[in-house]
Amino acid sequence: MQKSKILVIGSSNTDMVAKTVRLPKPGETIIGGDFFMFAGGKGANQAVAAARLGAQVTFGCNLGNDLFGKKAIEYFQKDAIDISYATLDLDQPTGVAVISVDKNAENTIIVAPGANATLSPKHISNMEKAFQEADIILTQLEIPLETTNAISAMAKKHQKRLIINPAPARTIPSEVLNNLFLITPNETETELLTGVYPDNFEKCETATAKLLSMGVQHVIITLGEKGAFFKSKTESFLVASEKVKAIDTTAAGDVFNGALAVSLANGKNWKESISFANKAAAFSVTKMGAQTSAPNLKELIPILN
Repeated sequence: MQKSKILVIGSSNTDMVAKTVRLPKPGETIIGGDFFMFAGGKGANQAVAAARLGAQVTFGCNLGNDLFGKKAIEYFQKDAIDISYATLDLDQPTGVAVISVDKNAENTIIVAPGANATLSPKHISNMEKAFQEADIILTQLEIPLETTNAISAMAKKHQKRLIINPAPARTIPSEVLNNLFLITPNETETELLTGVYPDNFEKCETATAKLLSMGVQHVIITLGEKGAFFKSKTESFLVASEKVKAIDTTAAGDVFNGALAVSLANGKNWKESISFANKAAAFSVTKMGAQTSAPNLKELIPILN
């Protein structure tokens, strides 16, 4: 059976993670616990998640010509990700994320984008063949907004389904939202985009309806342990999350988006796809790290049945 083809465009970082009992207050220094370094970045995390769940993934990104960048390429190759469109920036370092994780698995993240900030529309124009071949295109907002605009324009040119995970939270131009196949904000991102914080069913309905009125075809609000809320022009529903003991929630949203893209590309319906993505995300929070926590299909089998 031929694998579905997913083009992921976005960030690649090295994550530096410190565990602590609680997160520090402004101006406060606290003594933490274990320290880890992981491969991360929202784009890279989503590409790895999709590849491990069975898709043929092409990843477009910009890395520094440094140890972190070269190590990232090694990791992508281990997951059989096509990195023909991964470029090395001679002037900027590979992106870095500094992450604190408390005893409840909540986290704070600071990203120094480095080479991610120089992923340009020119890079996108060089990816036209990858756009033509893709079943689904997936991107995020850890790259310049003009590059996101170029991704949207290229996807429209080739009539491809584009999924935008609007993280970190930023405003998105109306021309990008217009006729966008799917947007997947969390609660904070939803509030920025719509002015409505979706802390109950009615507010989820209101917020997703606003996004649909902006031209988006489908909306999924990810609600963490409460699940995911879906709305289109014809239906809306909540898909409950899996109940697990979380250790680290760092890449749960990225695993959700990668898994969702795989399921949709494989022709599954919305409820099936969201349920599959919820299960993959639930598995990921039971492990430390970003890409290290992304499951493969074999690991998911026990909770898919």
